[in-house]
Amino acid sequence: MADCKIMAVIETGAGAPARLAAALAAGAITSVVITVPEGTPAADVQALIGAAQAAGAAALVRDDARLARTLKADGVHLSAGNGKAYGEAREIIGSRGIVGVDAGRSRHEAMVAGEAGAEYVAFGIPDHVDDREKAHRRRCELIAWWSEIFEIPVVAFDVTAPEEAGQLAAAGADFIALTLPSREPPAVSGELLRAVSAAIAAEAVA
Repeated sequence: MADCKIMAVIETGAGAPARLAAALAAGAITSVVITVPEGTPAADVQALIGAAQAAGAAALVRDDARLARTLKADGVHLSAGNGKAYGEAREIIGSRGIVGVDAGRSRHEAMVAGEAGAEYVAFGIPDHVDDREKAHRRRCELIAWWSEIFEIPVVAFDVTAPEEAGQLAAAGADFIALTLPSREPPAVSGELLRAVSAAIAAEAVA
């Protein structure tokens, strides 16, 4: 828990560079997962990759290993349901790149990804889930289960609030993947990053 680190999850689009800059300036971010909607200009993705790497953070492109390689990102993040693409992604990215896999809520998929060689496994809460409270509890339980048994880092995905971050850090998450709000001013991302960092630090000394 004391070593719990922060990932930032950001979607390309208007204001994305400013949001990422605000978050990077607000605290330590070890990696950035970039979501790329269809039709996004490569230059928009490249700008975020460059900003992350300039700050010393690894840049991961979500679900597009070829784009990640072309733009010289550090790796790829495979969303829930895309774990079967691990082999292809690894072949494209290479042995030195990062391939992380979101297992959703599946223990089986997480173990398969870990055995295959994923640099990390993640548990998240897909947007379509209606019972969010139940999903929050299940994600926390999965994080605790994995951290107690396996050495491969585990990431808590789809985190949007400091309270969540603190609970998940206490459960054993190695990384908190904080989603930067796309419809808020850049300053909000910075404030959120600081609040999440404080929540994680509080749990570390509790």
